[in-house]
Amino acid sequence: MMNMNSKQGGIKDVPTHIKNPDLVEKRRRQIVDAAVGLFVEKGFHKTTTRQIALAAGFSIGSLYEYVGSKEDVLYLVCDAIHAEVERAVTEALNRAKSGKSALTEVIREYFLVCHRMSDHILLIYQETQSLPLQWRKHVLENEVRITGIFMDALAHLIANGDLPWLTERSLEMVAHNISVMGHMWTFRRWFLARHYSIEDYIELQTEFILNRRHAE
Repeated sequence: MMNMNSKQGGIKDVPTHIKNPDLVEKRRRQIVDAAVGLFVEKGFHKTTTRQIALAAGFSIGSLYEYVGSKEDVLYLVCDAIHAEVERAVTEALNRAKSGKSALTEVIREYFLVCHRMSDHILLIYQETQSLPLQWRKHVLENEVRITGIFMDALAHLIANGDLPWLTERSLEMVAHNISVMGHMWTFRRWFLARHYSIEDYIELQTEFILNRRHAE
């Protein structure tokens, strides 16, 4: 089940005719859980709102009480995926102790969640262009916020002397590299999974990130 985090940007702007916010969250979670499987299997454009309603156990009329369009459903799906990734990375950061081991643990958890949600992450990249501009903007903001978690983690470790100093520009680039390397497993898994386990991938990429930092 996807974790629908109400703090994610834009959720409250998705139209609904229901006044009870707890009920809205519950029903939208059902809609997201039903839609994500259909979107991954059929693609966004080939999935109908009627199919989503049926999979969620709603009538089509009830579905439209909680969302205004299929694009709204896609946005809620993207938002829930980002919330799940952000939750996993934040929890790993809270568990981490200090030094390189802290960064290693955060990278590991992020890569693992990217591995578990490969189809979902690929869905975001394939279908974001189908969103209205306002929703597309929120999805991109979510991506940047997750990268910001890596930036904060790196900055904290540098401030404590656990990692070598970096300029702000270099720190930002390292954070984006970590983010994209997680996604790389999604994009290139058709090749990588034939030659590397996810544990191999995590070990090699973490070593690359840490060694690159020492070279800068």
